[in-house]
Amino acid sequence: MDLNEKKENDEAVSRNFIEQIIEKDLSEGSYDTICTRFPPEPNGYLHIGHAKSILLNYGLAQKYHGKFNMRFDDTNPTKEDTEFVESIKADVKWLGADWEDRLFFASNYFDQMYEGAIKLIKKGKAYVCDLTPDEIREYRGTLTEPGKESPYRNRSIEENLELFDNMKNGMYEDGAKVLRAKIDMASPNINMRDPIIYRVAHMTHHNAGDKWCIYPMYDFAHPIEDAIEGVTHSICTLEFEDHRPLYDWVVRELEYEKPPKQIEFAKLYLTNVVTGKRYIKKLVQDGIVDGWDDPRLVSIAALRRRGFTPESIKMFVDLCGVSKANSSVDYAMLEYCIREDLKLKKPRMMAVLDPIKLVIDNWPEDQVEYLDVANNLENEELGYRKVPFCKELYIDREDFMEEPPKKYFRLFPGNEVRLMHAYFVKCESYIKDETGKVTEVHCTYDPATKCGSGFSERKVKGTIHWVPAPYAVKAEIRLYENIIDEEKGVYNEDGSLNLNPDSLKILKDCYVEPSFDNAQAYDSYQFVRQGFFCVDAKDSKPDALVFNRIVSLKSSFRLP
Repeated sequence: MDLNEKKENDEAVSRNFIEQIIEKDLSEGSYDTICTRFPPEPNGYLHIGHAKSILLNYGLAQKYHGKFNMRFDDTNPTKEDTEFVESIKADVKWLGADWEDRLFFASNYFDQMYEGAIKLIKKGKAYVCDLTPDEIREYRGTLTEPGKESPYRNRSIEENLELFDNMKNGMYEDGAKVLRAKIDMASPNINMRDPIIYRVAHMTHHNAGDKWCIYPMYDFAHPIEDAIEGVTHSICTLEFEDHRPLYDWVVRELEYEKPPKQIEFAKLYLTNVVTGKRYIKKLVQDGIVDGWDDPRLVSIAALRRRGFTPESIKMFVDLCGVSKANSSVDYAMLEYCIREDLKLKKPRMMAVLDPIKLVIDNWPEDQVEYLDVANNLENEELGYRKVPFCKELYIDREDFMEEPPKKYFRLFPGNEVRLMHAYFVKCESYIKDETGKVTEVHCTYDPATKCGSGFSERKVKGTIHWVPAPYAVKAEIRLYENIIDEEKGVYNEDGSLNLNPDSLKILKDCYVEPSFDNAQAYDSYQFVRQGFFCVDAKDSKPDALVFNRIVSLKSSFRLP
């Protein structure tokens, strides 16, 4: 086998099963070009699982030079809201999926859906049913027993047309009548046992207003939407696999040319996270989180606010792959992806989260030295910045101990360390307040030990970071952990959430170096020895910076 053959074989193996189906359809002329879509229902914010669907559908359209449609499946006015419409549009754009001029609403097709229902009635394929919801469930049968036909199943076409027109004209109360497809009450697939395709609902619709008091069911509306828009491959998650025969039945009976093809793939499940809209809504209402974009959640808006990037989420989705088998992915993989994305892109800055003052006793009182500090030692293209160094600094409390244990190499009485980017300092004394808490550490510095000077007469084992006290910028820093208590799992026996009481720790009196003066919402940085942090988009202000911890520096996760 030559190298070209090997490359072709490797590429064939690397294609997921959806790509193989698309390439077969294109090669056989089933479709001239492809069109995919992302069809969210606007009843909540999107989460990480939706990101997989967005990037998959958009990526396929890009790969095969096709089109990608954005469509809101807004057929259920009881749960939908324009707030969710706008948040979804923002999330899809942020992920980089471009629908160009193809932004659609299912509600814009209500006339065609109504005409489709009329066509089915005229073909003898649909009927108005007066059974109550409980009776319909009873008549439907079970997985092992066939259903039985509704006593209204054999109404005449004329009677069904009249009754359906009355439904449309508001003559019946909600739930009084439904329109059902006439398929097969003995089908082994319960979805094919005369499913409801229209119901009465006297509700104001966010897009259609009060024009309609009957609304199509999702299983009827979705294939029609796809067919109208020219979607070729309707890619959805595995729970719709049993609905595919109904999808195919609708487009066949309505006689669409080149009907769309439904393909199912496995959902993306993350361990120990909350994605259910009902649970998130309750967390918001109870004030446990500060909105659908709280950084402890995995909605796309929350991940963005926390500091995740579109590139990191795409990397994560690519690593998860596309398959037919449901599986769960550890949250640590998502954290791995954001670390990989940020580590060479972002400057490494100094921030002190739990400050104590360090005073250099032999430093001239009013002298300030501006040090040249590399923004990222692993990426020279990020250049350098100037950091002022002076007599009084802040260091982290954990970098000083009165009586240190063995192998503690930071500051303690008599010990010498390097101040990052600066000089060696030796601890000479310290001051406590009346409670016994250390408030100041006093040191002397060695002028010959400036970083980059080539000094090598002696070595020190510890290096600590700092910020210059007179120039430091005060900041609030929020340390996020999983909102779920991972040891107990997501749910209690009663169905409530196992919440982690320590999911958020707020540090009010932190200091960062003056280089953060121009920090903007969503800007992210590596705080040396601390992790990656992002300027909070909701609460941060130029004169009152708030940083969210995106992820710590260390992880036990490794790619297989």
